[in-house]
Amino acid sequence: MADLTLGARGDEESIAVDINARGQMTGIIVEDSGRQRAVLYDGRPVELGTLGGSDSYSRDINQHGDVVGTAQNADGHWRAFVVPHGGVMRDLGTLGGNSSYGAAINDRGQVAGYADTSDGYYRAFRSDGGGDAVDLGTLGGKISYAAGINAHGDIVGTAALPDGYRHAFLYQNGAMRDLGTLGGRLSGASAVNDHGVVVGASETAGRRWHAFVWERGRMTDLGALIGYGDSFATAVNNAGHVVGSIRIGEERRAFVYRDGKMTVHPGGYGLYLVNAINNQELVIGARYSAKKFSAATMISSQPAVQTHGGQDLLTAAVVVILVATAVVVYKRRYRGIALPTLTAPRSRV
Repeated sequence: MADLTLGARGDEESIAVDINARGQMTGIIVEDSGRQRAVLYDGRPVELGTLGGSDSYSRDINQHGDVVGTAQNADGHWRAFVVPHGGVMRDLGTLGGNSSYGAAINDRGQVAGYADTSDGYYRAFRSDGGGDAVDLGTLGGKISYAAGINAHGDIVGTAALPDGYRHAFLYQNGAMRDLGTLGGRLSGASAVNDHGVVVGASETAGRRWHAFVWERGRMTDLGALIGYGDSFATAVNNAGHVVGSIRIGEERRAFVYRDGKMTVHPGGYGLYLVNAINNQELVIGARYSAKKFSAATMISSQPAVQTHGGQDLLTAAVVVILVATAVVVYKRRYRGIALPTLTAPRSRV
């Protein structure tokens, strides 16, 4: 595991969100006050700014160095943004409401995210970064949100059914497909690679959350391979290698599933936050030490350290940072849809 430089100073915390093949990295710096700043590291730290408000955070970077994320405007509303490499932050608009959230960007500059509609519900959207955002609809309910996009413009996320429960979806060729569950009521997709492999988490029949990988109509239970805890897959690269997190009470572990083998890294010996895996086999996120997050990476083939137990305790600061990038999602309008706590979902690169 290696620390990454994002430009954090003094007591500031840092979280790496994604890194591309050119070594350009985007992430978040968290000040002691709780204020968040979206940053790009391109040989040196580059502050991406805001849309007139106080805070911003990044969510994805493509191979050209374009960054997508969310920033506050002068009215205090969160708005999806894109920053073309070397350019300035651009507001991607909404679907008729006040707020929007950028989640992922592909190499064609297509952005996926979710936004308020005029009737007050969140909907998944796709944008080419220039024109109006396109509402992707739902699975019969009122709410949806997108989390990942691949090179072909296929989008994954979560959408409500008519009964208010939510399922993972794959939006492809103009239609939204329900990916089902692992026997429970709920599921959510977090990322999709360029071969159409989708990852996320699903409730099981026993009401536990298990990481899954979906391919060609079949959902595979990765949580069953882990054998304990609640697990959440957050990213997949083009080789089909999957990364994510496991929760066991107050302990958090990282996992890597590659080439048919599951590797679990005990708390304190792997990334605490697992946000991405790129095609160069770098797993991106943050370690947690001395009550502080620091941007870090590890190689996906890194062997697990053998330990004799121990737990990495959560603090109030941890909870604040984990939910910061999605706080507005929980504030209102989910109306019967219970969401698991996921780390920032990522797609390919």
